[in-house]
Amino acid sequence: MKFIGYATRSKSAKLLSFHFPSFSLSFSVSQFLSHHHRSSKMWNQPFGKTDLESGSRPLYPMMLESPELRWSFIRKVYSIIAIQLLVTIVVGAVVVTVRPISVFFATTGAGLALYIVLIFVPFITLCPLYYYSQKHPVNYLLLGVFTVSLGFVVGLSCAFTSEKVILEAVILTAVVVIGLTLYTFWAARRGHDFNFLGPFLFGAVLVLMVFALIQVLFPLGKLSVMIYGCLAAIIFCGYIIYDTDNLIKRYSYDEYIWASISLYLDIINLFLSLLTIFRAADS
Repeated sequence: MKFIGYATRSKSAKLLSFHFPSFSLSFSVSQFLSHHHRSSKMWNQPFGKTDLESGSRPLYPMMLESPELRWSFIRKVYSIIAIQLLVTIVVGAVVVTVRPISVFFATTGAGLALYIVLIFVPFITLCPLYYYSQKHPVNYLLLGVFTVSLGFVVGLSCAFTSEKVILEAVILTAVVVIGLTLYTFWAARRGHDFNFLGPFLFGAVLVLMVFALIQVLFPLGKLSVMIYGCLAAIIFCGYIIYDTDNLIKRYSYDEYIWASISLYLDIINLFLSLLTIFRAADS
């Protein structure tokens, strides 16, 4: 997952943001592992189960599985994502509104150490999720840890950002996600396939990871931060289309956890990328 931050007005904010590519790099690895796990299983799966008696309109041409089953799977995934986003908003709001929390993380050594731990918790959680993604309720417990830790980090990234910038990023993220989701469903019904985006997006993620590492070692200034944010936003728009297309056509019914994680990471990364752009422009 990727996001970068621009230096804020105080030393406390700089301690917290430290040009966020370091956090960006760890989230890039999480995003990569998530998509790599899903892709490794996806290419070896059939398109779906045959159900010629279904009376529902197919989601895409030559659809062999039951539309009702696929729609049920899609609703389940979006329900999980909605809960994840709600948890992220609640945790982030608590971090932003309760000032002692952000001050603790920004001004104390223990807070900084805990913040670094929180950065890597989502990445670490993906490992057991790989093995327990189909074991209830362990999969939901791990998903909860993954989501809450991300909520803390998102909240800390917003703690020293103006409300106007946060609102702009939230509104634009919501509009883009809804628009791209509707477009992908519309395009899939007309026979378009976005599977070809996979290799390009994978290469783009690698470039962003290297760019993030360079930003950590050699900060390049405000312009490079804005360029990075713009590129990341474009890439994650592509990922939303790509993962939505996979949700419609390729995920098996027991991969609801990984489908949810992939789209959730896309949305959060898009928000953080837009937040980076608006924050750099506002400073």
